[in-house]
Amino acid sequence: MVKSELKSRLTLIHTRENRPGWSHFRHGADIGVRGEGQSLSQAFAHAAVAMTAVITAPDRVRPLRPVTLRCHAPDPETLLVDFLNALVLEMDTRGMLFSKFDVHASATRLEATAWGEPVDVPRHEPAVEIKGATFTQLQVSRASDGVWCAQCVVDV
Repeated sequence: MVKSELKSRLTLIHTRENRPGWSHFRHGADIGVRGEGQSLSQAFAHAAVAMTAVITAPDRVRPLRPVTLRCHAPDPETLLVDFLNALVLEMDTRGMLFSKFDVHASATRLEATAWGEPVDVPRHEPAVEIKGATFTQLQVSRASDGVWCAQCVVDV
């Protein structure tokens, strides 16, 4: 799929499928993913859903098989990148997509269970393959209203 088709698809997904807590933002030829939540853990989980939504509509992915992930990093920003890259690795090596995430994160450690299923191309209609999460526009912060934001750009 060419990048212009991807941008059109993302606009449609963002409009039709966006759920509170996650969104996309444009960044040149790549895609930004953003998760928001009442806790750091919830923001990370929503960022993971946003990443799935770059590939396919998350509600098309059945949460059938659990996969456990553990990450450790020196700060929350690096932890987000490590978590999303761990998900990319699991998607690639297992041939799976994930739609449900149970995340427990602190400032430097994360344990998560991601539920998903093997890729079914006719049903999932994957738009792109994500190469990895980057440090571009990386931000993990808590707003004055207490809402956490976790975002970065993913390379497609």
